[in-house]
Amino acid sequence: MTTPRLLALRALLDEPGRERYGLELALDAGLEPGTVYPILVAFEAAGWLVSREEVVDVHAEGRPRRRYYRLTADGIASGREAVAAAGKRRGTRAASRKLAW
Repeated sequence: MTTPRLLALRALLDEPGRERYGLELALDAGLEPGTVYPILVAFEAAGWLVSREEVVDVHAEGRPRRRYYRLTADGIASGREAVAAAGKRRGTRAASRKLAW
């Protein structure tokens, strides 16, 4: 699990039932939009996310349609496990470091 994927998961898990669009999620996670979209595609392919395209008049809104993403039940459970496992690995590495002097 890469750091950008963990950041995206943490942002999604902050409010797991809430739909978010890609740019909003990128900002919440502290990632660039070009980084977050491939992550969202991968999570959706794994069954961790579902997405939908909003139905709006793009001319009236003055912007493109947004794709909204929401964690699935499996995504919530697997995401929490992945974040916890990453925390354990990080804690183990930090605890095993010894001072050189």
